Amino acid sequence: MAERTLRGARLGGQSFEDERGIEFAARQQVGYRCPQQHEFEITMSVEADIPATWECPRCGSEALSTAGIEPEQKVEKPARTHWDMLLERRSEKELEDILKERLELLRGGEIGPAHLHRANAKRRPA
Repeated sequence: MAERTLRGARLGGQSFEDERGIEFAARQQVGYRCPQQHEFEITMSVEADIPATWECPRCGSEALSTAGIEPEQKVEKPARTHWDMLLERRSEKELEDILKERLELLRGGEIGPAHLHRANAKRRPA
């Protein structure tokens, strides 16, 4: 095993490539400030879309760009209620007709809990 060991190369810890002839991408520094007044800069490509917010590396809160870039305001849709969804399928007139029909069936003992029908059967003369 000792004869197969590579000695003195620190594999993975050191690159044998040099930086001659390599042209690095253009970069820019983008500044941010969080609500705790922590200021920091992030290095980004010149071609990158700069985000309006970035997480503060010190406190984790949302920091805003010092370059004046405003975050997009999201349009919030109002919450759809059960009633709204019901009105998408039926008109109020249809709903009133269905309600009247179901109340007549319930009062006539044709639908509903069995214990209600037994109580009505005792009261009715045979």
